[in-house]
Amino acid sequence: MNMLYKIALFLFVAFCAWLLRAYLRERKYRKKPFYNLAEIGWRTQQPPAPEQRVHSMALVGDFGNNGSLEEDLVAQAIQHWLQEAGPKSSIVFLGDNIYPTGLPPVNSYRYEQAVQKLENQLGLFKNYGGKVIYLSGNHDWNKGRSDGYQYVLRQEQYVVEKLKDEQAYLPRGGCLGPVTWEINEQLLLIVINSQWWVQLGYKPLESSPGEAYRIPRDFFPALENLIRQNQHRFIVIAGHHPLYSNALHGGNFTVKQHLFPLTFINKRALIPLPLAGTMYRVYRKYIGAHEDMSYPPFRKFRKRMLRILHQYQSIFYVAGHDHNLQYFEVKGNHYAVSGSASKTNFVAKGGRASFTHESKGFMVLDQYADGTIWLRVIEPATTSGEAPLVAFQKCIYQGQPLASPTPSAAPPAGSGAAR
Repeated sequence: MNMLYKIALFLFVAFCAWLLRAYLRERKYRKKPFYNLAEIGWRTQQPPAPEQRVHSMALVGDFGNNGSLEEDLVAQAIQHWLQEAGPKSSIVFLGDNIYPTGLPPVNSYRYEQAVQKLENQLGLFKNYGGKVIYLSGNHDWNKGRSDGYQYVLRQEQYVVEKLKDEQAYLPRGGCLGPVTWEINEQLLLIVINSQWWVQLGYKPLESSPGEAYRIPRDFFPALENLIRQNQHRFIVIAGHHPLYSNALHGGNFTVKQHLFPLTFINKRALIPLPLAGTMYRVYRKYIGAHEDMSYPPFRKFRKRMLRILHQYQSIFYVAGHDHNLQYFEVKGNHYAVSGSASKTNFVAKGGRASFTHESKGFMVLDQYADGTIWLRVIEPATTSGEAPLVAFQKCIYQGQPLASPTPSAAPPAGSGAAR
């Protein structure tokens, strides 16, 4: 018995020492940007002059907890980008456009608040001549509940009517996709509905309205066919769920969440349950809740997606979902998480990541006449009225110089969409 007591005491002390060491390491780097060794000198790399920019695409995820322009620093950063980019641009909202449960019925007590969040977003585009595209996330589908289909249809109708653009919400009708939006001869946007794979209840088995799939797996050859036909171009694939992530949905927790797992429910529930925290961490990392990368249906989706993407080059897959900023370069392709437009959560450094930061912000792809495409990570200024900050930038594509250095205006609404 005495020996068992000593062993138990040793294990307890070792566990406490591990927690303390992990906490001190986490505290040292948390909320500081991480750059891997290859990206340390990123500030010395400069893109071409702004007048050589052909197209600029903003990628904004999880903006659903936004405030008004006067009080929301990210909204001000988006407005700054809109003025800088002009009509030769597009902006893609990567889902979770309204927290906490999308756009509820008109008779719901949450309806007015949800509409106000959308109005704050859509108000940014009153004088904008570029293209606006929304896609849906798990919160827009009523957090994945069985009645989520009606929620996403309601949000789609509201956005389409306000922007007066039938192609402002993709894929249409809660469908699976993929659908495309033509930017120019070098740049193509593909939009998919990643929530479809984990959504409960009814969800239409169609690529777009009226174009049915026989079985869900037909989505993958449809996507691969699109990529194959356009492999001479730089392809941006936009979905809500990431394929790589160092954050919560990828199974990474803070020491506090490990020790006090009830803080997932209420941030003030500081009841130490380390054993339960360990079990919960293992569950989220290897079995997964509905919104996690390890959730079996999504794990199968991710495996099939990566099997396709790893066969090709010059693809940029971007998502939201995790509330931070992350960039990965894997097997010649690029993977990004841009999900911190209105919330932030812990993100671990290292692993396959080239850059991570627990900060509000969004990402931008800038296309230039010399054939290069640059990634910019934009974070809001700390004070209202100041210019936003560039936290990271990198040339991620070197193509042939474009035929015309003088870019044309964005295509009219609906003219670039393809089934």
